[in-house]
Amino acid sequence: MIRKLHHNAYRCRDSEQTRRFYEDFLGLPLAGTLEIKETKSGRATHTLHTFYRLDDGAYLAFFEAPDMPFDFKPQHDFDLHIALEVDAPVLPQMLARGQAQGIETRGPSDHGFIDSIYFRDPNGYVIELCAKRANHDAAMDPAHNGARAKLDRWTASRSGQHP
Repeated sequence: MIRKLHHNAYRCRDSEQTRRFYEDFLGLPLAGTLEIKETKSGRATHTLHTFYRLDDGAYLAFFEAPDMPFDFKPQHDFDLHIALEVDAPVLPQMLARGQAQGIETRGPSDHGFIDSIYFRDPNGYVIELCAKRANHDAAMDPAHNGARAKLDRWTASRSGQHP
């Protein structure tokens, strides 16, 4: 049975620029690095895998792999974003900090059950900091929020069926 997230891994352009954003700006400590010289298939590589620790013990991880092409581009929120939970008072502080440091920032956004602010990291990924509202747990409870019925309606509408 799946217990919890250990890490999500993404590509990065430059491990030091990535460290400055995740450790120095966001405050996630660099917890580990793996230098990879050969893939499991035996191909020579020169790749650095870094891990940044979240308070719950999970990690955000990055691969700098200059010998492997990757299309770095500014990601749209709907395509790829990383949402990290913070306490509500942190949102205005981090928004001001990001603006003061010249980091691309947006927000706050009211999503009804969370409030969010957004940054763009050095790799083009959107990083969302979100704070739960008092109604968060009820809004995310599938026994009461109709999540499955909404998905079924969506699926039926996409296939031309009527629910």
